[in-house]
Amino acid sequence: MSYLALERLSKHYGDAAAVDAISLAVERGEFVSLLGPSGCGKTTTLQMIAGFVEPSGGRVVMDGRDLLAVPAAQRGLGVVFQNYALFPHLTVAQNVAFGLEMRKVPKAELRGRVDEALALVGLAGMAARHPVQLSGGQQQRVALARALVIRPGLLLLDEPLSNLDAKLREEMQIELRRIQRATGVTTVMVTHDQAEAMALSDRVVLMHAGRIEQDAAPLQAYEHPASSFVCDFLGKANVFALERIEGGRASIGPLQLDLPDMLAAHARPGARVLVRPEKIAFAPQGEGALGATVKSRVFQGNHWLYQLDTNLGDVLVIRQNDGGQHPDEGERVHLRWRADDMRAVP
Repeated sequence: MSYLALERLSKHYGDAAAVDAISLAVERGEFVSLLGPSGCGKTTTLQMIAGFVEPSGGRVVMDGRDLLAVPAAQRGLGVVFQNYALFPHLTVAQNVAFGLEMRKVPKAELRGRVDEALALVGLAGMAARHPVQLSGGQQQRVALARALVIRPGLLLLDEPLSNLDAKLREEMQIELRRIQRATGVTTVMVTHDQAEAMALSDRVVLMHAGRIEQDAAPLQAYEHPASSFVCDFLGKANVFALERIEGGRASIGPLQLDLPDMLAAHARPGARVLVRPEKIAFAPQGEGALGATVKSRVFQGNHWLYQLDTNLGDVLVIRQNDGGQHPDEGERVHLRWRADDMRAVP
């Protein structure tokens, strides 16, 4: 039996279903992200697990215990909110100790556990400071220490990195994953940031309109989207229609491609295929290459993002910044991709 199980969990507001009978299993020690756009039901799902929102139907079971029969304060869960929710008048140590004090932990044990939690998040020397004296990243670590110090059975993270700047957010992703692995705590995170979800998670659960569209490892969801929504939402995508199909080969404009087995069985004229921008290469001019004109290019540090005009419509291409020459705006180029890099669009 899974450590955490959501069984046809629902939340309705009048006739509107914020969460529509979803089922999800999370194993002990896993890091699972609920990912999707605003209004998809991910935060409501997290709040029902935490006990802050009462479900309209279904069950939440953790380690064989029906959580819906347990008040929120007694569920033994660690929660980190988007705004951290630190007490400004308390020191770092007092903020971290708050949950232990509520549980009547003896003072000698309390001090040791607070010191241990602060060391875990890299704040051992800041116990006497107040939140106003800390950076955003340090405040986030305090909130994480406060959630972990009670040794929760489940850690819930609600957009925990969204208030940080881009560089600090990347650094905290590494730290958060390190801390989760060090503690082994089962973790469920809500985020709308797909890069964050893929960087941190063992599994990504993509939600849309209150339902789960795909539940898979990050690479699996990216490479093999289970629905048109996942295809459009997760990463950048080029979608093309197959044209003529003969003898296991298909044409897309001037390109003639041998269909891989996973496509050949379902291929028909008009069927759509996905090609990720990083899988498309600039190629020498020749028969079978797709002609294109560079409409725009954007430098993004480690790569260039190109938008190209072709007779198949706009095409996105990502090329690694390898220090070499790259086509400029207005240049005429040619594109190719491998048949094995195409994926069916459900």
